[in-house]
Amino acid sequence: MKNHRFFTFYLGSIADISAICKGINMRFTKMQGCGNDYIYVNCFEETVENPSDMAIKVSDVHYGIGSDGLILISPSKAADFRMSMYNADGSEGKMCGNGIRCVAKYVYDFGLTEKTTITIETLSGIKTLKLFVKDKKVQSVRVDMGKAILKKDDIPVIYEGKEIIVNEPVNIDGSEYKITCVSMGNPHCITFVEDVGDIEIEKIGPRFEKHDMFPDRINTEFIHVVDRTHIDMRVWERGSGETLACGTGACASVVACVLNGLTDRKVTVHLLGGDLEIEYIDDGTVYMTGPAAVVCTGEINLQPE
Repeated sequence: MKNHRFFTFYLGSIADISAICKGINMRFTKMQGCGNDYIYVNCFEETVENPSDMAIKVSDVHYGIGSDGLILISPSKAADFRMSMYNADGSEGKMCGNGIRCVAKYVYDFGLTEKTTITIETLSGIKTLKLFVKDKKVQSVRVDMGKAILKKDDIPVIYEGKEIIVNEPVNIDGSEYKITCVSMGNPHCITFVEDVGDIEIEKIGPRFEKHDMFPDRINTEFIHVVDRTHIDMRVWERGSGETLACGTGACASVVACVLNGLTDRKVTVHLLGGDLEIEYIDDGTVYMTGPAAVVCTGEINLQPE
């Protein structure tokens, strides 16, 4: 395809993966939003029998393609399209902010739709997206992420004596952190730090993720407030580890900043992989605007050893 790299990958033996896909070859597109990269499969044309296993295989940087997970684009009876996303460890997620922008770019750029406002069904509900197009290609996407969820039972979080967790203390690995918890269709725990570069995220991230107070595990954002309209963010994503960006995490972080009186409602979030524009309006709805890009297209060849 013009201007795209084309790769062919060989993954394991037929005995290991014959249950994953029908047929021998499966076409894919690798895409990224602010460095948060997934393998996308057009399920209008392809079939993935076991997406959890496939997510593990394609995400492996040495034996697979290398990614933060797998996203399937499928028909929907309730919306224009349906998105299913799986983390690098095979667990299914309800929503991915960077991933859904890439879905929008895929369906427009590859001719599945001509509309510049579309709806996408996810496990956290139907999302409405506005596509910004230049030279017949989507450059960026604005996503109506829905309303932030704050009640602890709906996130879920186990925390005695509080209905909403805002700036509450918790002991993680012998240290006290002040946390704010928000769900954007998936659970997030936000804590504020002086310098995101000083965080030993590979050590502390898993301790947050698997803490007993988070029965569904947790995504954790470490935030430094630069000023009223800019924040720095690093994220540890459940099932994937540290990633270069997390769209729902950026949304949850701005909500947390507003709840703690630290920023205005419209904020630029600086992530390791780029910037996202987040707006948290008065009725509780969060809007996210950011880029989406194709990395490469290719075909996975499931050949016997």
